[in-house]
Amino acid sequence: MASVANPNQPLLKKEEFVSFCEGLDHPEGLAFDNEGQLWAGGELGQVYRINPAGNVEEVARLGGFCLGLTFSASQELWICNSGLHQLMRIDRSGRVLSVIDSVTSIPLVTPNFSVFDHQGNLYFSDSGHWDKADGCVYRVRPDGTAEHFAGPFAFANGLALSADDRFLFVVESQRDCVRRIPILKNGDAGEPEIYADGLARIPDGLAFDAAGNLYVTCYASDCIYRVTPDRTVHLLAFDPEGTRIARPTNVAFGGPHFDDLYVANLGRWHIGRVHLGIAGQPLVNLK
Repeated sequence: MASVANPNQPLLKKEEFVSFCEGLDHPEGLAFDNEGQLWAGGELGQVYRINPAGNVEEVARLGGFCLGLTFSASQELWICNSGLHQLMRIDRSGRVLSVIDSVTSIPLVTPNFSVFDHQGNLYFSDSGHWDKADGCVYRVRPDGTAEHFAGPFAFANGLALSADDRFLFVVESQRDCVRRIPILKNGDAGEPEIYADGLARIPDGLAFDAAGNLYVTCYASDCIYRVTPDRTVHLLAFDPEGTRIARPTNVAFGGPHFDDLYVANLGRWHIGRVHLGIAGQPLVNLK
């Protein structure tokens, strides 16, 4: 069980978070490609590409609401589109290549976030319905076969994989916690355990740094936590005004030295950035 260190003393001042780019339609998901460009989604299905100078280009408008974005090793972009109830695969021009709208004949409800392992398996969360604790995690195999992996959860949300692909971390938003699921040698899910709790309120997104620290955004409290490898929970940042950090949903590492943290602010129109000085854990598409 996690312990909480100095819960009222953030490690960073809110003033350290600056605006990287402006004018987005309530961004939710973030993903860097292998050229150092940041991609983000909008609430009308926009797909944005932002260069390192912060210039924003709308690549596509898919309809629905684009939540989590994830690049594959081949630089195809996978999008959890909650408004269309689909997991979408697009190319860098915005052309839709394929769509998954059900798994084993069960329609998707709220596809939310996805992450690739090093074998090409894509894990993605379907949050289910609010207040019904019917969320789950699915897995898409490299051959395109989609299957149930774990659940149910009380609104399964952000995901992250350990660097060795042995554990999948899942935000359970309506339990204010992150669960850790062992991935067994046969590929099955082991028994989920609480990795960090007391993450008030409504945790949403996850990202690891290279030192094994886990960053958790909290939508309803405008804060970000850092969970150390020994499971101590630190309040990394808090914005009581909800302007610099405003309903944060997802974070991604980037920048010239891969040690800046970028924050999607669903409550406003900008993507924030803070210099951490700790490199992020490289994702599959950045290897």
